[in-house]
Amino acid sequence: MANSDNRVSKSSKWFANKSLKLSFNGRRGSKPSSTISSPASPLSPRTPRINSGSGEDYQLRQVFSYFDGNGDGKVSALELRSYFGSVGEYMSHEEAQEVINDLDEDGDDLIDFKDFLKLMKKDAEEEDLRKAFEMFELEKGCITPKSLQRMLCRLGDAKSYDECVAMIQAFDTDGNGVVDFNEFHQMMVA
Repeated sequence: MANSDNRVSKSSKWFANKSLKLSFNGRRGSKPSSTISSPASPLSPRTPRINSGSGEDYQLRQVFSYFDGNGDGKVSALELRSYFGSVGEYMSHEEAQEVINDLDEDGDDLIDFKDFLKLMKKDAEEEDLRKAFEMFELEKGCITPKSLQRMLCRLGDAKSYDECVAMIQAFDTDGNGVVDFNEFHQMMVA
């Protein structure tokens, strides 16, 4: 499972920094009917072909349809490259195939909506973990015994500095005396 999580994280780099707004246009010349913000939703000239559904699933299906150039419900490496090229991001064939290989669960060399949904949920979980991590940071990029002590005190669980050092040591896999985001992530999934 850890290998699968690593693959999804590696592939999500192509989707995570794409935080532009996506406008869903009904027909040519009409005004956008709604706008959502999504990690995988850059502006695109294409109109989504999926018209049924509701809520988050509907929005994710609309975003997925931007990647699915031919509307067959699956995204190929060529469609992936084409999409990112349309928004000004160069993706080599090898990179596109690596993303496909990382996300494809059924071995057909295509990303279906289920694969895409798994990536989007993983990204949302990662964002929540990042926000939690940032609450404990005192110095950028790590949780120190002092920042842990400060946050625990704010949460009503006062601990001594030495207790916080011991807590940090329990999850400090590289032995540098602090917990970085990767160590925090491992702690939270353990």
